[in-house]
Amino acid sequence: MEKTLTKHGNSYALIIDRAVMDLLHITPETRLEIATDGEALVITPATKKKAHKEKLRRAMARIDRDYGRTMKKLAE
Repeated sequence: MEKTLTKHGNSYALIIDRAVMDLLHITPETRLEIATDGEALVITPATKKKAHKEKLRRAMARIDRDYGRTMKKLAE
């Protein structure tokens, strides 16, 4: 699918088709993270990234709580 930018005030916007939004399970209220590798734009829902980090933080805290002493002994 090829798209062109649309003038929006002093900026430009990329219109995302409803079918693509439905496929990605995003709405107009979904916060999006925009990144680039220097050649391409990568747009991802910001909430999933934050939710993943929070899930990882909770898992690490649980591992530390349950196995912290054992890990410390193994490190010695």
